[in-house]
Amino acid sequence: HGASGAGPKDEDRDGDRAAAAVEAAAERLFRLTANRKIYAQQAEAVGAEVTRAGYALLRTLSEIGPVASGELARRSHMDPGATLRQVKAPEADALVDRLSGTDDARLTLVSLTPLGREVVADIVEVRIDHLVQVMADWPPEESAQFAALVDRLAVGLRSTPFNHTSRMCT
Repeated sequence: HGASGAGPKDEDRDGDRAAAAVEAAAERLFRLTANRKIYAQQAEAVGAEVTRAGYALLRTLSEIGPVASGELARRSHMDPGATLRQVKAPEADALVDRLSGTDDARLTLVSLTPLGREVVADIVEVRIDHLVQVMADWPPEESAQFAALVDRLAVGLRSTPFNHTSRMCT
């Protein structure tokens, strides 16, 4: 029981409450990032419209360079078919190129164009500037702790499988 007198069941309930609070906060954040008004404001500030999925692909390409479409899907945590569909809009906007592989014509390499690199840099700059404004009154140690916790959450979400409920889905 420890010094506080709290038993394992109390700790389980506290953990459940904390997880519920994180889930609710994450849902608010996810809804905000999917908000069309917020998206339109970002697109206006950047001067380019890039979907969230398109941005994930562009950002991945900016980090790893030209890559086969299957590897791009894996690194972007997307389905290969969805990745190919998501590449079409940035390709039409001259943000990415798709080229046949030199050794294997069946292999498609995806790479950022110079314009694509500029757009990614502009999006990152606009997003960082916005976060600087949002967190202007946060102490630096809280900003650093928040970044570390969000990274830790993302790794955990990516690597932890879902448990099935006892309810049957019909």
